[in-house]
Amino acid sequence: MLSWFRNKKIPDIYLYISHFLDHFIILVFAKAAYDAGQEIGLTYGETIQLATLGFILFGVASPIAARLADIFSRSIIMVVFHFGIGISSILISFSYTSFHLVLGLSSLGFFSAIFHPVGIAMLLETKDRVGLRLGINGLFGNMGVASAPLITGIIIFYSDWRMAFFISGMVCVIYGIFFAVALKSTDQSVGSSMQKKSEKFSPNWKQALVALGISTTFGGFIFTAVTFLVPRYLELYMEDLLLSVAITGLLASLVYAISSFSQVLVGWLIDRVSPRVVLFIVSIGQIIFIYLASQFDGYILLVFMTLAVCFVFGQIPIIDAVMVRYVPDSWRNRVLSMKFVLNLGVGATVLPTCSFMLEKGYQLSHLFSFLSLFSLIIVLASILLPSQSSEHKGREIYNKSENC
Repeated sequence: MLSWFRNKKIPDIYLYISHFLDHFIILVFAKAAYDAGQEIGLTYGETIQLATLGFILFGVASPIAARLADIFSRSIIMVVFHFGIGISSILISFSYTSFHLVLGLSSLGFFSAIFHPVGIAMLLETKDRVGLRLGINGLFGNMGVASAPLITGIIIFYSDWRMAFFISGMVCVIYGIFFAVALKSTDQSVGSSMQKKSEKFSPNWKQALVALGISTTFGGFIFTAVTFLVPRYLELYMEDLLLSVAITGLLASLVYAISSFSQVLVGWLIDRVSPRVVLFIVSIGQIIFIYLASQFDGYILLVFMTLAVCFVFGQIPIIDAVMVRYVPDSWRNRVLSMKFVLNLGVGATVLPTCSFMLEKGYQLSHLFSFLSLFSLIIVLASILLPSQSSEHKGREIYNKSENC
């Protein structure tokens, strides 16, 4: 039966939707944590710690997913992905203790780790308009981020946090069936020929990967903090404007949704402009607007927070687009998995770090000021990244060696 799903292709739109579901499902708890904690008798700081292992697995399990994809094929593991996150979410809806929540959230984190090393590698098998397609993929992923607080808030308003997980899980399982049916056979001879032509790393790949490793590590912390904390941040600093948990979710969703389009713009730019320049501008924007968001409240906060998230989200397609220029297809599962070990593994430290600082009396505004400092390191990474001109020169040398 597994052979039917092996080495299949699928239209990009299906992978885009999978990316949407991946980010949506992992952030249902971000909005549901407060209500879940009240029910089981924990503070908000204590409750968010329950997701720590899940977020660690969201990154650390990436090499396992990549290795399984090398053994069984990317398409098979992507089918497992949808059923894994769906069933895990349904099981969370039946949790009645903190231990049950830890188990469910950990399982969810493990299966959620599959998409980034495996799904993105499937997307990069086609090399046309890589930057733009990565930007669209990022848009869908961050629309998942945007939808999570809105949809979860609405479900909690009319029902409870358990139903939010149950409905989300059922949607993932049903979509998994559609995904499996949509898989199509590939021309193995063409795939083999393309693989042989792309077995070498491009010149300057070590310098590029070091720069990407630095930006991935610190960018992962910033991204996770922003996506997890913004709903609660708006609740605290726009309290005079909010009427219900549903409206809180709506405001956070608007911030995420508007900011998501920055990835399409950045994806379009990196097909035309040096990624080094784009990453430099994006990281400077993070420093400025994350700090400004930490200094204001009310409607001014909403404006600065939206601009800050635009620059945070805009960094995502740059890293993948640069990676595909230096790393051959046969290595992309592994390189992408290591990228997400760094990105999401470091991001997992956000929850215990935030919990510790909140317990010590710091405010969320202090945490955002701290995040703006992290963006300084990303500026240094952009300077280390090889320039577009040297990259083009390296490509010419590489193509000549291939022809020989």
